[in-house]
Amino acid sequence: MTDASATHQHVRLTFPPGPATEPVIYEIVTRFSVVPNIRRASIQDHTGWMVLDLGGDAESVKAAIDYMESIGVDVSPVEGDVLEG
Repeated sequence: MTDASATHQHVRLTFPPGPATEPVIYEIVTRFSVVPNIRRASIQDHTGWMVLDLGGDAESVKAAIDYMESIGVDVSPVEGDVLEG
């Protein structure tokens, strides 16, 4: 990953029952070489949400997001500081 193509995207993941029990973060790291920084998370009763700072080259970050959406994870952008309120 070169600095010119590096990007960071703050996203909120909302997991339905199936993907919440799967190794989704492991999959995006190994398949797409992205670097997730988990900022907040809550997984209970096989559902939940997570806020990530997702880093990598722009193509890889987009591919990771597309993959998560394809398995049923809702991915939405987070504006501002991901640690606020």
